[in-house]
Order: sequence, then C-alpha cells, then structure tokens
Amino acid sequence: MSAPIDHALRLIVLWLAWLLAMLFHVDLGLMPLFHGQSAEIHSHVPASQLPLLFGTMLAYFLLPLIALVLIAYATSSADPGRPWRRWRRVHFWFSVVYTVTNIPHLLADILIPDARLDQIVLMVALTVFGVLINVEGWRWWRQLR
Repeated sequence: MSAPIDHALRLIVLWLAWLLAMLFHVDLGLMPLFHGQSAEIHSHVPASQLPLLFGTMLAYFLLPLIALVLIAYATSSADPGRPWRRWRRVHFWFSVVYTVTNIPHLLADILIPDARLDQIVLMVALTVFGVLINVEGWRWWRQLR
C-alpha cells in the first residue's frame, strides 16, 4: 500500500522555489549596479504613478507568502477537509493568475533587443514553477472529492 501524495507539501516547496526565483530575477536585474553599470530600464511610467507601482509589486510578493501560510494552516488543521475547500479553490485560481502574469513577462524578456540570458532562464523557471503550482493546486483542490 502506498502513502497518499502530499499535494500541500509540494505546493509549499513550489511556491518557495517560485519566490526564490523571483528574488533572483530581481537581484540579477540589479547586478550591473555592483559593476559600475546602469541597471536602468527606460520606463514610460510617470513618477507620480511609482508609489502605485511599488505597492503593486509589494502585493505581488506578499500574496504568495500569504498563500504559503494558508496552505500550511489548511494542511495541518484538525480538519483539513471541508472547512478549507473554499481556500483550495481560491488558491488554484490565484495560482493560475500568477502563471498567466508570468507569460507576458517571459515573452517581453525574450523580445527585448538587449535581453540577458540569465533573466530569460529565470523567467522560464518561474513559468515552469507556475505551471507545476497550477497542477498541484488542481490536484490539492480535487483531492477532497
């Protein structure tokens, strides 16, 4: 007899891998600064809109962290089934949104003329992690049926 698959554990590991890849993506994007080069990307965002942009990026990083905590609570709950079913469904669709948002970013990184291979590789990794999160999220949601 085999043990049941722990989809929640897989999700936690995948979200952590996704977050680390996202941090590496940002970190490597800033690496030119440490070598006396500009890391500037010419932006068409007016300065007045930057606080909104920074807040959006903060939320983009914080929401997966919140998802990690909720997955851990859901799976370690005294009753990990029915009371957490709604969260499992929300998590799946949340993960789909994150995967969908990574695809245009990956395409943009590929299509820009001075594209850096390290950034493209990290965006491919983020997209693959996202798809794996979607698969495990689907299985975790449907596990209760």
